[in-house]
Amino acid sequence: MKKKLAVVAIGGNAVNRPGEEATAENMMRNLSETTHYLAAMLDEYDIVITHGNGPQVGNILVQQDLSKHVVPPFPIDVNDAQTQGSLGYMIALTLGNELKKRNIKRQVAAVVTQIIVDKNDPAFQKPTKPVGPFYSKEEADKLAQEKGWIMKEDAGRGWRRVVPSPIPLDIVEKDVVKMLVEKDVIVIAAGGGGIPVTQANGTLKGIEAVIDKDRASSLLAKEIKADLLIILTGVEKVCINYKKPDQYEVDKLTLEEAKKLLNDGQFPSGSMGPKIEAAVDFVSSTKRECIITDMAVLDMALKGKTGTKIVP
Repeated sequence: MKKKLAVVAIGGNAVNRPGEEATAENMMRNLSETTHYLAAMLDEYDIVITHGNGPQVGNILVQQDLSKHVVPPFPIDVNDAQTQGSLGYMIALTLGNELKKRNIKRQVAAVVTQIIVDKNDPAFQKPTKPVGPFYSKEEADKLAQEKGWIMKEDAGRGWRRVVPSPIPLDIVEKDVVKMLVEKDVIVIAAGGGGIPVTQANGTLKGIEAVIDKDRASSLLAKEIKADLLIILTGVEKVCINYKKPDQYEVDKLTLEEAKKLLNDGQFPSGSMGPKIEAAVDFVSSTKRECIITDMAVLDMALKGKTGTKIVP
């Protein structure tokens, strides 16, 4: 029997834990744990994996700023490509090792993925996508003054630099991803939300931005006709009235309920907001389901015992 196809978007916690030093060793260790959970899905699902790159591309920007007098800095789209390559390699390596442990004979491939955006997207005038490390208010004010960075508070966790996050419109390599899936390859694609490019007169050109990985994951899931979109994050269930005395978790949201809560401002733009928007986009377009949950309880969420489902 043919397996269901799921697009699984892994969050930043799958690569770097909060407060943890962003070393290659820590990232490999965390991804080894992450791929353990992903490999457990393979009895029932074929998977395409997407991932974020906000912390990693932000760190590259910090490195470039510190060394700009020695080595010319690259634009953000090139840095997006660099993180796709490095994280794609790490995921492919750790997942490949996990498959060997389980005696699963499957190939894993990371596809450097370009995603078309509109150069006139309003996001370029109003940056919202957090990248890089967290700062105190004092540090953020200093960086904004010294470097001209736009800094915003991120869901009670501290202050971060924000950059433009345009809406993804099309995936350049979508047919390549489809072909690999049909060949039984486990694909890593749209890493970091994809490399943002604009299109004019049949020519592509990179543009400085970071596309939200959940929005890109929703687009990819639609393009490859996935049966399920899974968004893994740092919480087991979606919360209403987050960090307020009357906070509560939800097991299921209908499409209309999710839209209303979005419009009511329940979900911050720097954290849960894009995840709910991505879920709404996928479910409304496909009439299929999206699950939002913590990676550690993924198996239980797939059985309907935890997590939050967004349903038609």
